[in-house]
Amino acid sequence: MNSLIVVALLHYFLFAVLVRSAPVSSPSNPPPAFREAAERAKTLVEKILRDIPAVHAATVNTQGLTLDPSTQTANLQVMMQSLRIPAAPVLKPPSERFTLEMSVSRMCAGSRLYQRLLGVLSDRLSGLSDLRADLRDLLTHINKMREAAQLGAGGGVDQDHGLDLTSRSDYDVQVAVHLTLTQLRSFCHDLIRSLRAVATYRPRAAGAL
Repeated sequence: MNSLIVVALLHYFLFAVLVRSAPVSSPSNPPPAFREAAERAKTLVEKILRDIPAVHAATVNTQGLTLDPSTQTANLQVMMQSLRIPAAPVLKPPSERFTLEMSVSRMCAGSRLYQRLLGVLSDRLSGLSDLRADLRDLLTHINKMREAAQLGAGGGVDQDHGLDLTSRSDYDVQVAVHLTLTQLRSFCHDLIRSLRAVATYRPRAAGAL
């Protein structure tokens, strides 16, 4: 075989191998900008968690409504349904079935849900504006994660917050604030775990066991 043909074939196969082995940025293999945005989001969520007790103390003065889980009663769960306060989307570590796109989308949907709930509550009492602003900034960081990894809408669907306090008593408003802050705290704990997971997640190579 002509030596020039052999060299050409070697170059062809070498190029094909390099193309197949080159790292490709994809929704399951996000770029450094994604991890940087995730770290900023995690830092902000940690701030929100630190601020929730002070916000609760400043806005909830009804006896018996504390952040201590042991004080929660079945009656509060009934009130939660009566006030139509929805639960946040469930967050899970990314996997083959629960994609990175789904994870980030649910982070966004949950953060937006609580921002809206706090907006409704702010119409009846003060002291929630800083927390609401932090949630707005958190949404900005999560959207930067989505943009950096070129993610679509995914599996997270925004929920109608449903909360209407127009004809509710002051006690009902107190309960609504308490339940919202309690749920927000739980969501933030899940959010921190998810942000850690997505920042270190690497998809399993095709064909790997």
